[in-house]
Order: sequence, then structure tokens, then C-alpha cells
Amino acid sequence: MEVYKKSSFCDGKIRMVQGAILALALTVFLGNLMMWVIMPTFTYYQKWVPVLVASTNSTFFDIQGPIMMNFTLPILFIAVLGCFYVHLEKKKSDIVTSSSCCNKDWLKILKKPKIIKPLGIVTWIELFFLAMFIILCVWYFSAFVYFHYSTITTYAATKGVEVWQARIDRLALVIGLTGNICLTFLFYPVSRGSSILPLLGLTSEGSIKYHIWLGHMAMTLFTIHGLLFILFWTVSGRLHEMLTWDPHYISNVPGELGLLVGLILWATTFPAIRRRMFELFFYTHYLYILFMAFFLLHTGMFYACIMLPGFFLFLIDRYLRFLQSKRKVRLISARVLACETVELNFSKISGLEYSPTSVMFLNVPTISKLQWHPFTVTSNSNLESDTISVVIKCEGSWTKKLYDVISLPSPVDRLDVSVEGPYGPASTHFLRHDTLVLISGGSGITPFISIIRELIYMSSTLKCKTPKILLVSVFRNTSQLSMLDLLLPLTGTPSGCSSDVDLHIEAYITRENEPAPEKTEPLRTIWFKPDHSDAPITPILGQNNWLWLAAIISSSFALYLLFVGLLYQYYVYPMDHGTNKVFPYHKRALFNMLFIAAAIGIAASAAFLWNKKRSARETKQIQDMADSGKSINSLLAYADQELESLPQQSLHKSIKTHYGQRPDLKRILQEVKGSSVGVLASGPKTLRHDVAAICSSGLVKNLQFESISFTW
Repeated sequence: MEVYKKSSFCDGKIRMVQGAILALALTVFLGNLMMWVIMPTFTYYQKWVPVLVASTNSTFFDIQGPIMMNFTLPILFIAVLGCFYVHLEKKKSDIVTSSSCCNKDWLKILKKPKIIKPLGIVTWIELFFLAMFIILCVWYFSAFVYFHYSTITTYAATKGVEVWQARIDRLALVIGLTGNICLTFLFYPVSRGSSILPLLGLTSEGSIKYHIWLGHMAMTLFTIHGLLFILFWTVSGRLHEMLTWDPHYISNVPGELGLLVGLILWATTFPAIRRRMFELFFYTHYLYILFMAFFLLHTGMFYACIMLPGFFLFLIDRYLRFLQSKRKVRLISARVLACETVELNFSKISGLEYSPTSVMFLNVPTISKLQWHPFTVTSNSNLESDTISVVIKCEGSWTKKLYDVISLPSPVDRLDVSVEGPYGPASTHFLRHDTLVLISGGSGITPFISIIRELIYMSSTLKCKTPKILLVSVFRNTSQLSMLDLLLPLTGTPSGCSSDVDLHIEAYITRENEPAPEKTEPLRTIWFKPDHSDAPITPILGQNNWLWLAAIISSSFALYLLFVGLLYQYYVYPMDHGTNKVFPYHKRALFNMLFIAAAIGIAASAAFLWNKKRSARETKQIQDMADSGKSINSLLAYADQELESLPQQSLHKSIKTHYGQRPDLKRILQEVKGSSVGVLASGPKTLRHDVAAICSSGLVKNLQFESISFTW
């Protein structure tokens, strides 16, 4: 057995600690889930709540204390545990052994893909958890209906309405409470830097579909919730209640405003609008800020505590992304391809490490000050320690404008660019397969560039046995074949990689029946002159970013509790118990929003500034070296040698091009040899669905499918 960087004994210790963290996180989550299940029952309100209030209620927290203990604290504790888990996962990924190739995926049967029309490509695991979530919502709905309808006669008499009218009122409330369950999970999939998703082996890009499902479910329930209340007010002659803002209970006006904002946001998320008018979708999605503000003013903190942890983690992630995006990064060069594609190369510090298939978000203020677009990172942090690259193909108005700016005969000397990320999986498991089949369509090849470069590094530098690679790429015309030239990096390519990696490329040109006349148009490299203030891309929280994130979550929540406690101790409690006045619910919600923002701002800013100061020395060294021209001269030397290098010549020999046809995917996958074959598909929806259907058909038993998509 070959061992690199760490011993297998150390790996075993890390696995033991990770297992203990997972067990503790699972225990806490199951306990929290039990509270969700018990909440809509008589047992919760008659037995559990009095015990909680008696044990945790005080002048310092009032009734908000036990609610926080119930729902918010456990999830944030799991998030902190997740930070430690992912930190250890990164350490474990440094250990590469030849036995890694034989690791078995015991969940491969449950990971078999299924194509369900409304949902797209899903696995049995996803269907299982979706079913469990729907069961939880149904239980929540039915238990609350039983709870409220059991005393409906008394409630109707108190309200001064008919029993059937009171049923509409209570049904509307219950549907709104069920919508809160969807809102509880809505923000986890879009928290790109959160530890919850890596703890579950997920990425934010792969989890966007969960956000979409939850968003549709939540807005459907909230819309029915609002319409039923309007119906109740109409039939009971109480339409004037639509304009009430009760300071001591649920406020109707902010609820109606929140629903209106939510409907506007929801309308632009449907594919017909989102894909044709992306900017409209993008800008209206910022209305979530107003939606959440009105939601908190509508319900108060009592009903909002169940969804607070997910929103709290999202705000931490969003603020850290904001801090990172304020810095202009150092754009070194661009490689322009004939197929309206450009590769951007940025400077980075050597401590910034990332996994293959990671994603980086780019903003170019000269094109749009608000738009951020995700692109796959194609470079490898081991082969290219000083640079990070993304490939951008013209497929929309924003990318077209960027390409036009860069590909001008006299291109600009400098381009203002801000970035967020990179974000990606905590670790990859490509070595567990004997063979990798990478199937791409058009620009879908970009995630596979990073995978191939990672395997080149493992094979040539670590001397680790790597799987055979079959790359099946589908292009429209011959000019797009130039994207295959990006498989090898601009710098750092080992000279012997052609013999170390078993790579075969099948390229299919669908709209041309024969090779086009050869063009002498090589890759065009453009060198920029960054400003001295442009900084290399650095980890937002340093190399130990997950440990810093755990500190931010813990300290910000502690600060928030301190602020809330002081408010209740010295202002709310004296007013509620010493005078005839009651502190208004909407003011409590406003103060809570202010305290959450202040606590996160203080904790995250302190961590960011501390790490920025620590990385300032390396940043200055890179800037000084770049300003002196040393790094550019070295890159130019590599660029001059690139097209004549042995790796590039070997790469072109491994390409077999087919004209005027599409690949017979079923035949290709049936002919692949190996006890474990990893099949990754990236590109158009139809291509991914075709590959998933073959892998799930059962014709070949050794296929393990994974879809890579950012088009949702």
C-alpha cells in the first residue's frame, strides 16, 4: 500500500473523530426532529411547553428563551459540528493510497437515477427524503387541524362567528404553519459556504433543485393561506381586518405585503420567464429581503424561530460573500478560442485550495454592477498553485458582452472583476472507480477539465493509480473542438502525463459532415496589466476557514442572545409586567432583525479582518512580483512552449473525431469495461436525461451515474 503525506493510522483517527461528530450531529437532529413532530399536538402545549418555560424562562429571555432552545440552538450546534467535520474531511483528502481505488460505494443502489417529469433526474435517496418531508408536512397539517378543530365550537363563540366560518379561519392558519416547514429548509441549499450541505455530502449547485422544490411548495401554501383568510373575512363580514396591524398579535398588513412581494418573486422563477428574461428573475429575487422582513413583522419571533436557524446561517454566508466581493481581483491573462469561448486566468495565493468541479461566481462592473454568474473552475490547485482559471462560453447577453470586450483586436489593458468562491465539494472520490466515462455537450465539458487535470496530478506527481478516462464530447461544429486544447493547463503540465493517464477522447461534430478547412488560428493569449490595488484571490477566512466559520456561528449567535437578553431584561420585561402597556410584537421583531444583523456583522467582520491582515504579506509579495514583470515573463515562456509541448501532441493523438452524427450512448456505455464505472454527464438537459435513463435501465450493472448541471 502506498501512502502519501499522512499515515493510514492518522487517517483512521480522523475517520473515528468524523464518525463521532456525525453520530452526535445525528442525535441532535433526531432530537430536534422529535420537537417538530410533537409541536402540533396537545402534549407539546400542555406538558412540554410548561416544563420548558419553567426551566428556561426568565426576565432575561422571557418566552423567547425556550423557543430558541427548542428550534434554533440545535441546528446551529449541528452547523458548528459540520464545520469541524468538513475541516477533518479536508485533512483526510490529503491522504492518497492505492487502496482508494478499491473503495466501494455501499449506497450505489440507492444512488441509481430516476427520471420523474416534474422533478427531473433524482436518485432513490432523494425520493426517500422527499417522501419523508412530505409525510412531515402532512403530519404537521393533520395534527394541527385536529388540535384546533377539537375546540372549534369554543373558538367560534369567542370569535363571534359561525362554526363553519371558524373552520375556514383555523384551516387558513394551519396551512400557513405548514408553509413555515417549507420555509424552514428553504435557505440551506443556497448557503454556498455553509457546513450543512458538505456534512450531507452535497454542494450548493447540486442542491439548487431542492431550493426550487421548497420555494414552490412554500409559496403555494402561503398563497392558499392568504386566500382562505380573505375568504373568511369576506363571509364573516370582517374585510376591515385586512387593514389591521395588531401590535400584540399576528399583524395582517405586513402579512399581505409579504405575500404580494412573494408572488412577484415567485412569478419570475418559472422557466418560461427565468430563461428568457434572466435579468428580471435575478433582480426580483432580491425581494427575498422584503419578504423575510414582512414575514417577521407578520408572525413575530414566536412563529419565526422554527425557520430562524436556516436564515441565520444564510445571512452569515451572504455577508461573508459580500465582504469577499468588495475586493477587485488580479486578472492576469485570457485565452481566446475561435468558438466564442474565453479562459480567464486569475492570480491566487498558494494557500487557496479547491476540489475539482468547484464553481466561482464572477462580477464585471463594466458589464453589469449587480449580476453575478457562476462558472466552473477548470484549473487544478496542485498543478497551478499561483493561478485559478474559469472557461466562459458565449451563451447569453452577459457572456457575449464579456467576450466582445476581451476579443477586440486591441483589447483592454485591465478589467475590473470581483469574485465569490470558489465553492465545491469537500472531497472527491474519483479514484474509487476503475473507469470514468465523462459525457459532455457543448460547454458542459468545463467541469471535466478540472477532473482530468486532477487525475493528471495524481498520476504524474503522486504516482497514484488512476482510473481509465473516456471523454465523450458532443459539439455543434469544428471550431468548438478548440475547447479540447484547454484540457491541459497553461503552466505546470508534467511532461510525462501522456503516458501516466489512460485518456481516450471521442469527439462528435453534429452539424458538419466533414472536417472544415484547416484554419491557422491558434489559441490567442491576451495579457492584462492589473492595477497595483488588484489583489490575488484569497480564502475569505484563511486556510482554516471551516474552523473560523464555526467561531463566527457560535460567537454571532451568542452576541444575538446577549442583545436580546439585555432588551428583555431592561426594557421589555419591565414594560410587560410593571405597566399596563405591552411591548408591541412588531417592535420585538424589528429589534430581533437589528440584533441578528449586528451580531453577524460584528463576528464575521472581525474574523474577515483578522485573516485579511494575516494574508496581507503574501498578497503584497504577489503584487510586487507581478508589478516587476517576473511572473508574466515566466508565464509567457510557458505559453510559447505550450502548443509544441509533448503533452499537447499526445493529447491530439488521443482524440478521435466523428462528423455528422451523435454518439450511440447505449452502445458506448455497454462496451465500457470495469467492475466500477463512474458515469458523469454535463450539458443540455436532454443529454443528461438520456445518460441517466441508460444507467438506470439495468442493462449494465457496473454503472454509477452523476449529473453535473448549473442550468436548473
